[in-house]
Amino acid sequence: MQEYITRAVVLDKAMRGGEADARYSFFTERYGKIAARAKSSRKIASKLAGHLEPGTLSAVRVIEQHGTQVVDALKIGRVGISLSDLSSLNNLLGEWEPDRELWGLLARIADENPAGFWSATLAVLGWDPRGAMCANCGRGAARHFFIPRQEFFCASCAARYSKNASHHLILIS
Repeated sequence: MQEYITRAVVLDKAMRGGEADARYSFFTERYGKIAARAKSSRKIASKLAGHLEPGTLSAVRVIEQHGTQVVDALKIGRVGISLSDLSSLNNLLGEWEPDRELWGLLARIADENPAGFWSATLAVLGWDPRGAMCANCGRGAARHFFIPRQEFFCASCAARYSKNASHHLILIS
């Protein structure tokens, strides 16, 4: 059995139909993104549920035994990032890829105003939006990032994707 203890930002929570368990995605200080199941976290008397809401900064203990499981959590605070932005970040990150610079950015946002969150986050991850050109038309001032294709788009080209895949389209402030 492997045990991991680290600070984490809860990115997303997925419900399981008819079960009392939930699946969580975390971005951790030491291990990067981790997806783990929390047994009985949907029960009314769950001691974990309040510490694992998306947007929460928590100290978590995760074990690998019959899959990855959260066995303990303690809420430290909240990050000032919207739930939709946390969900988009969850879609963008790969599992078990630690990034100290991204962790530092998320920790600072917990204490500051999150304006410019996507510009800073994309730059840390290697997609610096400064001077980005639209992948379709080649115009500058591309202010949208499309996660599945990992490309920047201008507002008019991004409008083509916003109808069907708006949850994968990030507006960069």
